[in-house]
Amino acid sequence: MGRVTVRRPVVSYLRRTPRQRVDSLAVEEPLELRVDGRALAVTMRTPGHDVELAHGFLLSEGVVRGLADVAVARYCAGAGPDGVNTYNVLDLALAEGVAPPEVGVERNFYTTSSCGVCGKAALDAVRLKTRHSPAGDAASVDVGVLAGLPDALRERQKVFASTGGLHAAGLFTASGEALVVREDVGRHNAVDKVLGWAVLNDRVPLTGTVLVVSGRASFELVQKAAMAGVPVLAAVSAPSSLAVELADEQGVTLVGFLRGESMNVYTGHERVTA
Repeated sequence: MGRVTVRRPVVSYLRRTPRQRVDSLAVEEPLELRVDGRALAVTMRTPGHDVELAHGFLLSEGVVRGLADVAVARYCAGAGPDGVNTYNVLDLALAEGVAPPEVGVERNFYTTSSCGVCGKAALDAVRLKTRHSPAGDAASVDVGVLAGLPDALRERQKVFASTGGLHAAGLFTASGEALVVREDVGRHNAVDKVLGWAVLNDRVPLTGTVLVVSGRASFELVQKAAMAGVPVLAAVSAPSSLAVELADEQGVTLVGFLRGESMNVYTGHERVTA
């Protein structure tokens, strides 16, 4: 679709001297997700890997368990002023026998790129029960492997290198092998794209894996990891108190402030070996 970045004129200042140049910006556009023709959510995202995003979103919301629960995903007609399809409306048809999203959970159908959980009406509604609990996962990861994951993530951030404006999420094996890396203006979107990749490749539950995120570890990101069966979530920045509480409750190993040889292990320390 070619809309991941755009070029815009900018005036830069260096030592009080202005200079006109062209800058690359990360694109942000709305994506409306529909299930069986009914609107479920609108999220601001970076276009690309939209089908992955949709599958990951439905997995983390507890609507689907894996690839077999989705019959088809297709873009709906939605033309812009130039008459060209915007590819900003995506409809997923659930497989026969799969229950539609619950209507009893009130939700604002708009989520920002920075917070996907804001649309929930009550905290109890987002404390979802996973069908792929990571609590019994016997995976272990060496501190040396963990220390190298942020650099491995950054090396694969192609759009960040040109714009500096995207979050990233990457899925790695416990030995440090990169499985997939995705970028987006929203932290939760980047994670949904990674989880959607796993759904489409029939790799859920994500036993023995490490999910690395470029920012902080929020409640919602821990929830997404738990819903996909990810045993280890590592963030380069701080976790929130609720993220730590949920990680402890769900059996997720939560690592924060992962910077070089330094890191804090908040929960599930038995999985981290020295």
